[in-house]
Amino acid sequence: MADSAIVSPTDVVDFLSSQHEQIKSLFAKTLAAKGETREQNFVDLRRLLAVHETVEEEIVHPRAKRKIANGAAVVGQRLEEEHDAKIVLQQLEKLDVDSEEFTRLLTELRDAVLDHAEHEERDEFARLGEELSTHELETMGRAAKLAEAIAPTRPHAGVESQIANLVAGPFAAMLDRARDAIMGKG
Repeated sequence: MADSAIVSPTDVVDFLSSQHEQIKSLFAKTLAAKGETREQNFVDLRRLLAVHETVEEEIVHPRAKRKIANGAAVVGQRLEEEHDAKIVLQQLEKLDVDSEEFTRLLTELRDAVLDHAEHEERDEFARLGEELSTHELETMGRAAKLAEAIAPTRPHAGVESQIANLVAGPFAAMLDRARDAIMGKG
């Protein structure tokens, strides 16, 4: 049963929780690798983090603000953590993947992201699961999959709101994909 949830979760909470597991795995693979393998693992990790946060910012956070008790405060804290992570990702992009500084920063980012994911699952996802119907969660899951398809592939600090994502998202995604193709990292 767990395998089918990872392949194609229909509920937004299952979808994002399975991405958390993929993110955790990619952090481990990236930290364990060297050279070109580490570089490619980091590109994959960066892309998944950018897509994941975009989906949360466009689909989940706005709903959580309205539907869960103290939603604005819960979401505000998550958005602050997401902004900080995007800044670290931008710093990491400028470093040699085999440098000690890259490893140190990536390890700090991993710890922060895993803590962030735990808070999301407990304080936001679980509470949405209690407040929303199965139909609403599945509708949000379908929307999440659509948002995933057009999300930027790189972090964009300062684009942590639904409005900012809707304005910047498609353009940023187009630029990111062009940059990825030019650099051969797509």
